[in-house]
Amino acid sequence: MQIGPYQLENNLILAPMAGVTDRPFRQLCKRMGAGLVVSEMLLSNPDVWKSDKSIHRMNHEGETGIRSVQIAGSEPELMAMAAIHNVETGAQIIDINMGCPAKKVNKKLAGSALLQYPDLVREIIQAVVKAVAVPVTLKIRTGWDPDNRNGVEIARIAEDLGIQSLAVHGRTRACMYKGEAEYDTIRAIKQAVSIPVVANGDICSPQKARQVLELTGADAVMIGRGAQGRPWIFREIDHYLKTGEALAAPTLTEVRQVMLEHVSNVHQFYGEFAGTRIARKHVGWYLSEHDTDRQFRSQFNGIGEAQAQLDALNQYFEQLIGSVQAEAVAVYH
Repeated sequence: MQIGPYQLENNLILAPMAGVTDRPFRQLCKRMGAGLVVSEMLLSNPDVWKSDKSIHRMNHEGETGIRSVQIAGSEPELMAMAAIHNVETGAQIIDINMGCPAKKVNKKLAGSALLQYPDLVREIIQAVVKAVAVPVTLKIRTGWDPDNRNGVEIARIAEDLGIQSLAVHGRTRACMYKGEAEYDTIRAIKQAVSIPVVANGDICSPQKARQVLELTGADAVMIGRGAQGRPWIFREIDHYLKTGEALAAPTLTEVRQVMLEHVSNVHQFYGEFAGTRIARKHVGWYLSEHDTDRQFRSQFNGIGEAQAQLDALNQYFEQLIGSVQAEAVAVYH
């Protein structure tokens, strides 16, 4: 898949997720097979750019691959300024957020709230595309609510105004993350425009990725929640799409190694105080299928020192691997 002058290594994209797709997680997903990773949403209001949160979100030091940065807001002039600012700090693609369903974002008429106002959508896209020389992409939902699915109309506006690629989450804003993603609307959008269309929503396995590509005719898939605690999902999907064969799941030893490296990078990126707190949600996702009674996770969430977190994770996996090996020996005998 091509976005402007950039050829992606494959058609698998990490979705931008606020509070999740920071630099450590993006780099990990890139290494695990994502063809493009998109940074977490940055607000267009320049008053917040100097906050710790925004400074971390705009940090792309040492990143490999194409740097795609998502911006959110409702004022065309501020969105144009945000696009320029992020290109100056290393963005190679600017992504406009018109898909976020969160109340605090929609209250400011940003994210998917904008889908109610096609004229404002037009003004924002025009302002951003005109402001920067890099490709501009757009993320939307299928509409505002089930009675107002205007994704096709928005897609045509986007194409007319120079958007280079369009990602569509297969739900309306009102649906949030409930119910099944509606791939038929993504298919209708794909058929209505000639720019690349990326299908997003409920893609949590290699088989589902192929099914969604076939159902929608989309050029790529975008994975968000399916990658939380499972960054290897990208290599699994890539292998399956290329060969038709399922890749073996990572061993517990590899899961431990990936998670420890990820947690350590989070500590380094944010510092010990914030890093230990941010690591907790990632560890929760990694361990959701192993720590079913949540006993370890509740203990882990009380740890506030970086080294103590790493030690606790190492110890947990020593016991887990030991018990799995003991079970295998018992079954063999």
